[in-house]
Amino acid sequence: MLIFTFSRGWAKIANAVLGADRYPVDVKAIAKEYSQQCFPYDPITLTKGASLDGFDGALCRAPAGKKGWGIIYNSDISSPGRINFTLAHEFGHYLVHRQDFPDGIECSSQDMVRWDSEYGQIESQANDFAATLLMPLDDYRRQIDDATKPTLDNLSVCADRYGVSLIAVVLRWLQYTLRRACLVVSRDGFVLWARSSKKAWKTGKYIKTANRPPVPVPLTSLAANRNFITESKGSTFHREDVWFDEECEENVLFSDQYDFVISLIHFSNELVDHPEDDELQIDRPTW
Repeated sequence: MLIFTFSRGWAKIANAVLGADRYPVDVKAIAKEYSQQCFPYDPITLTKGASLDGFDGALCRAPAGKKGWGIIYNSDISSPGRINFTLAHEFGHYLVHRQDFPDGIECSSQDMVRWDSEYGQIESQANDFAATLLMPLDDYRRQIDDATKPTLDNLSVCADRYGVSLIAVVLRWLQYTLRRACLVVSRDGFVLWARSSKKAWKTGKYIKTANRPPVPVPLTSLAANRNFITESKGSTFHREDVWFDEECEENVLFSDQYDFVISLIHFSNELVDHPEDDELQIDRPTW
């Protein structure tokens, strides 16, 4: 609740100071200016890229004899959207976690995409802050309202607006949509991880990958059959024996740059009752 209130407060400050047409947010400028004004004895004095082995970003304490902190992002990342989100993520660590981690924090690429407390509470909190700073819900809802069923092309427009990756905007949309939908990220025919909207989860439309054997993508899904589409993306309707046990629409994007497949699966919004058994209680994500 604290990080949620903190993030909401930041969104209000940004609206008042920067205006409604401030996108994409200049995280470097905000981080330096805000920290110097509010924490002049412990500010952010450096934001830069470096070749980092094994992680996307880090919050680093300044060397002995110097004051403040540095935000470092992996300069080997070719996506400006991923870099922007990494900067906001590390800024969130600075604001909320630096006193608990006086030696700094290093964050892997998985820390940036696993927006759940199961993967680590402080990483989930930093992602929540980054999403709120870069993609505040009041503005996002004006682009895509709660009931709209967007395509990946629609969501790509939002990715450009906010200066983040496609996966980041899909995850943010899943947080507020009233629709039943599921994002599945896969590679080589197996699910890397998945995330469902609240209503999809409540009706059992989710895939758990943590602490389980590899989960194969359905053999007749678009994610398993690139030859079904003419370019790197496409969509189709599936009968109930493909994804889950229900008819659905699959929007797919094959990312050659990052060597994974994004599937956005839409279900009918006619909700059906689903028993909340013990497993569902365990798998419930933090929203």
